[in-house]
Amino acid sequence: MMENKLVFGKNIIIWDLDNTLYRETPEFADMLDETMAKALVEDLGIPMSLKECKARVKESYRLYRDGGEMFYRDYHISQKELSDAYHFRKPVELIVPYDNLAHRMSQLDAEQFVFTASNRYASERILKQIGLYDMFKDRFYSVEDFGQFNKNKDAEIYRQYCRKIRKKPEDCLFVDDSYSNLEYAKEAGMTTARIYYQNNSAKDKPYIDMAFKGLDGFLTAALQETA
Repeated sequence: MMENKLVFGKNIIIWDLDNTLYRETPEFADMLDETMAKALVEDLGIPMSLKECKARVKESYRLYRDGGEMFYRDYHISQKELSDAYHFRKPVELIVPYDNLAHRMSQLDAEQFVFTASNRYASERILKQIGLYDMFKDRFYSVEDFGQFNKNKDAEIYRQYCRKIRKKPEDCLFVDDSYSNLEYAKEAGMTTARIYYQNNSAKDKPYIDMAFKGLDGFLTAALQETA
């Protein structure tokens, strides 16, 4: 019997979705801020112009790592209302998938799952857009499955996730672009890997075990290790 070849010492990979399994370019990220502003103004009735609201969304993300946080506090809108409105509008059809991604990922000798802050409606559409739905159709979970709307508030949601998929945190490698998510994944007991695109701005964070430039950097290193 062939010996199982681990991926960086782990046989379970849990992937973030947004800006990890596809790239949110600066242009697309700006479009997402505008999408949230439209959801706030046009769907939820926030009394400000789209331009002003978009600027507030950006400021909220800069301060709280959550574009809606200022609006929850100042206008008392519910997280679920904003999540539903934003994800319904999310321009998934504009996402540019990586070439040959499903084949490359299928070569990793590990069980693989997705854990995302996008709701299930958007997650399913994104996975289809990037060619990974068949691979993850029974293996993706949203924070909304746990009654939450963020992954960067505490470690308990990562423990709940592991109980859901019946895995131990210490057996899992969690891959995400957001260092604020990785902090809590590490606290829950997972090994952490960060995907970055420009400079590795979080290289000094003790809760990040490894970092790779882009998804291609991760996959290249992982496939070389298991070759």
